[in-house]
Amino acid sequence: MISLLLRTASHRVVLLLLVVASVLAHGAAHAQTRGGTLNFVVTPEPTALVDVATTAVNVLKVSPKVIEGLLDYDFELKAKPLLATSWEIEDGGRRYVFHLRHGVKWHDGAPFTSADVAWSIETLRKVHPRARTTFANVTAISTPDPYTLVLTLSEPAPWLIRAFSASETPILPKHIYEGRDVLTNPANNAPIGTGPFRFVKWVRGSFIEYARNDDYWNAGKPYLDRIIVKIIADPAARAVAFEDGSVDLGGDTPVPLADLDRLKANPKLGVETRGYEFQAGVARIEFNLDNPVLKPLKVRQAIASAIDREVIRKVIYYGYATPTASPLMPSNPYYDAGPTPYPFDVARANRLLDEAGYPRKADGTRFALTLDPLPIGDLPARTGEYIKSALARVGIAVTIRNQDLAAYLKRVYTDRQFDFTVNGMSNLFDPVVGVARLYTTDNFRPGVPFTNGSHYSNPQIDGLFAQAARESDETKRKQQFAQIQRILEHDLPDLNLVSPQWVTLASKRVHDHTLSPDGTAASFADVWLSR
Repeated sequence: MISLLLRTASHRVVLLLLVVASVLAHGAAHAQTRGGTLNFVVTPEPTALVDVATTAVNVLKVSPKVIEGLLDYDFELKAKPLLATSWEIEDGGRRYVFHLRHGVKWHDGAPFTSADVAWSIETLRKVHPRARTTFANVTAISTPDPYTLVLTLSEPAPWLIRAFSASETPILPKHIYEGRDVLTNPANNAPIGTGPFRFVKWVRGSFIEYARNDDYWNAGKPYLDRIIVKIIADPAARAVAFEDGSVDLGGDTPVPLADLDRLKANPKLGVETRGYEFQAGVARIEFNLDNPVLKPLKVRQAIASAIDREVIRKVIYYGYATPTASPLMPSNPYYDAGPTPYPFDVARANRLLDEAGYPRKADGTRFALTLDPLPIGDLPARTGEYIKSALARVGIAVTIRNQDLAAYLKRVYTDRQFDFTVNGMSNLFDPVVGVARLYTTDNFRPGVPFTNGSHYSNPQIDGLFAQAARESDETKRKQQFAQIQRILEHDLPDLNLVSPQWVTLASKRVHDHTLSPDGTAASFADVWLSR
């Protein structure tokens, strides 16, 4: 009897050990593994590696690998600790107190302190396209000690807590930047940060290399040995690179939409549509209102009437977009679904141009314009080709001018030598930041990209955005934003076309690449590769 009990107990122990071994083996197969190189495609080539003075998406994809923010966010845009471990919002929203992480070092070994954060916010307010609006209510920045930062506001800004990601408010090393022109500082192209990866080198026109920061404050991370950011200008070549495995990951729909269905069917590849909660927005035509031909409202109304958004959705975006006349994307909680005042109507477009004093000439044209598509991805250029065709039907001769990103930004935002452009703008975490920068009078800032490029000015719009910035009553905010949308849709400083659905494409050996609303603009501290 005793022998039988012993044998039974022994069998139970053996079975238990087998179960445990199976569980451990299964877990090991799915646990994060260290090592490996991630081949990450970004297009076009970034103009800088730090997002201190630009919000171009190609720069946002690389900067946070090195340069961190105070906070991270979940998909509901709720704040999580990063360089700040905790925070309080006091005095009815007029005082923000951040407690900073101890023991963090810059990649050159210098200690990270509250002085870096204070300097960064002050500097961003001067040179960043959105920070002037983001921190408009901040009247004082104080540093009671090396690990505490206090922001004092003139009045509450309920959305401000969502503004501290690395892609929106990058924290820079004061000791590297202070006393030098921030826009020409060499560190913009050879960054020094606190992040999980260190900058190694940038071979222009080919690749950017980052290596693991072995002294990263978050022990055990990152998992990757290195990141190679590949610059592949040709869209078809990017699709081939995913198929042959020479590229592992790309965001912002990195391949032609015509190839996407084929690539989605590839068993080695996966698709993710999350990770654009901050970046998502609207593709648009932006008019230069200083151009005497485009200044009359009737001309812009005619252009609006000649454009069929449904064609853009189907032909240009292959259905990966939603038509909209609003500067707010349809998924935005403040979106106003009212119909456009200028639906597609070619006859109306021709009549408006006649009324504006532009009859057809002997060759059938009325006047000529030059269109500058944003040189990021192929969609603005393809949209430009459709616009050229559509406007030819109403007698407007369009020439499309192609250039690299640096030349485009200088032409549109510094020299202002353009007629109209096709671009896309993010809504971000609140319209008072993501949308106001495009329309308020004080956001006409020559030399600062992705601001009020149309040179639109309307005191009513300025006042409504100012009210919404300090309004905490959601019902009133919705009313204010609805009024803003209706005024802008009537005035047409720009013509909103569609809200794109962006896609991230990845090899299935790449894990945890999209864990936040920043998507592939996150730090990649959590990314790992299965072997």
